[in-house]
Amino acid sequence: MANSASGMAVNDECKMRFLELKAKRSYRFIVFKIEENIQQVMVEKLGGPKEKYDNFSACLPHNECRYAVFDFDFTTDENVQKSKIFFIAWSPDTSRVRSKMLYASSKDRFRRELDGVQVELQATDASEMSIDIVKERAF
Repeated sequence: MANSASGMAVNDECKMRFLELKAKRSYRFIVFKIEENIQQVMVEKLGGPKEKYDNFSACLPHNECRYAVFDFDFTTDENVQKSKIFFIAWSPDTSRVRSKMLYASSKDRFRRELDGVQVELQATDASEMSIDIVKERAF
């Protein structure tokens, strides 16, 4: 079903892979890309369960927009192991204006398809999604 604001559809693989990340912890992260020629959000990259945050952030292109989810494990001050799923809207300043508009107009509907996301980040450069910011938002 296409997004009425942008005409964007969400490929079923996006939802299926997200459920595998959430329920089975099969992946550490998923990077999603809008394929403009077919007007669909698609899975671009899957990060294995042992991958680190640096591997994830290195996957995001410096001049193109993406959506991503990252399963962040952390230990609370009470020494309890926890996990939070982050949704990241990556929209670098150097990306095309048309691309930024397309990702912005499709974001809310796509985000709603991913039931179980606990924290949302909007980032235009790497400093806005540094590991320190992720840690801060997890607590």
